[in-house]
Amino acid sequence: MAPTSISAGSSRAQAVAGHVVLGAFTLTALFPLVLVGLNSLKRSAQVTANPLALPTKPAWGNFADAWEYGKFATGLVNSVLLSATAVVVVLVCSSLAGYVLAGRRIRARTAIITYFMVAMTVPVQLFLFPLYAAFARLDLLGNVFAVGVVIAALNMPLSVFLMRTFFLNVPKELEEAATVDGANTWQVLRHVLLPIISPGLITVSVIVGLNAWNEFLISSTFLQDNYTATLGYLSMNGTFSTDEGVMMAGAVILVVPVLVVFVILQRYVVDGLVNGAVKA
Repeated sequence: MAPTSISAGSSRAQAVAGHVVLGAFTLTALFPLVLVGLNSLKRSAQVTANPLALPTKPAWGNFADAWEYGKFATGLVNSVLLSATAVVVVLVCSSLAGYVLAGRRIRARTAIITYFMVAMTVPVQLFLFPLYAAFARLDLLGNVFAVGVVIAALNMPLSVFLMRTFFLNVPKELEEAATVDGANTWQVLRHVLLPIISPGLITVSVIVGLNAWNEFLISSTFLQDNYTATLGYLSMNGTFSTDEGVMMAGAVILVVPVLVVFVILQRYVVDGLVNGAVKA
């Protein structure tokens, strides 16, 4: 057999094996989601009897019960406001910091990068008591926007590192050309650099948004009775801990918005992660 035929056969076998592995990973990721969706349409007894069976008669009332007792009408709004606040604060601060740190525009660049690296290792539990005292003194307990700023601060070190990496991947000649044409620093950043690193901005937005949406410790400590969607769902454990159907319906309500956003932005997220991994 000719060497080219052997090479082609080997490449085809590798491609098939790769697709099989990816298909297995896809099924592994989708199976729990499909199972939750199916069980959300069953009564609790049906879920307990056979969680893998199809629902014989869809129990749509599970969603009504979950919506009411999980306080999702208020929780989803608060989660959106919380996530949006965290994303906006992180994008503004991390993009500016990443631009400065990538361009070596300050002498203390190494010290600042080291500080952010150390900050990523410090547990948030160390700050709970002083933060709670400050929130109570400033009458900010239950304020969604103030809690969003705290969550943004927790996500800032990683976001700064990501944005710095994206800026490092932009050719310096583009910035130099814009400067020669008379653009100031803000114009270079706004009209030249940020459009180029837009996949990076979307990647950071998705990462921070997901962290804020799923956040529990900070939200439960500082929001108290002002529930987010996550806190509302967890509050159902006491009432519906034995009603798996209603709990599954609540999980669907909690997860669907995240899935929709991720499906819409997945191409940009993948591009951003790939481009951001090129240079450190």
